[in-house]
Amino acid sequence: MHESGELKEVFRDHGISTGTGTETAVKGGGITESTGLSATLDSRLESLINSSPVMLFMKGKPEEPKCGFSRKVVEILKEEKVDFGSFDILTDAEVRQGLKVYSNWSSYPQLYIKGELIGGSDIVLEMQKSGELRKVLSEKGVIIQKETLEDRLKRLVSSSPVMLFMKGNPDAPKCGFSSKVVNALKEEGVTFGSFDILSDEEVRQGLKAFSNWPTFPQLYYKGELVGGCDIVLELRTDGALKSTLSE
Repeated sequence: MHESGELKEVFRDHGISTGTGTETAVKGGGITESTGLSATLDSRLESLINSSPVMLFMKGKPEEPKCGFSRKVVEILKEEKVDFGSFDILTDAEVRQGLKVYSNWSSYPQLYIKGELIGGSDIVLEMQKSGELRKVLSEKGVIIQKETLEDRLKRLVSSSPVMLFMKGNPDAPKCGFSSKVVNALKEEGVTFGSFDILSDEEVRQGLKAFSNWPTFPQLYYKGELVGGCDIVLELRTDGALKSTLSE
């Protein structure tokens, strides 16, 4: 970042002087002492902000972010199945500097929904975790793509590093094979998440095709299928179960 000049840009975007004496002094909120946006620039910024219901001003493009903060917001929007527009602020210094004044927000990325500034990467991440992001999108009438069954299954199998799809739950298995796998994992001291396939027929049938494995239980590690009861017991007998689930 230092060699490419990106480090200095990050400091500048966060209103931190690098001590060169050449940076513009910054007041609270990221507004420079010499503000005064022209009517032309003001109009242009407003037009850009409203060019898409969900608009992200970022470093780089969604397919190739050029900073970790921008990458994180792109990932969140994709996880939420939100269509969004974007603008690479590295390609236009006038927009890059002007938007800081216009929005009273001194850093990037900046996310807007229906023309209203939501915030940067920390705020967007916090809103996603609390469910507030989806609520705001819904309240503002932004259409969120419906989650497909495949997307749901991908999310479920990755919802815990070690994930067991079983009949019943770990405290009350409803078949002997599920019970054996639960006992094997507990005896090896493996922490795992679980999903009761008896509670959701769509997941039960869909996972068979998704994994190309026709029976349950099914054990996954980091989103990849390990196998069923026989394979888990064989790994345990060989002393390889815990190591397989911690690589």
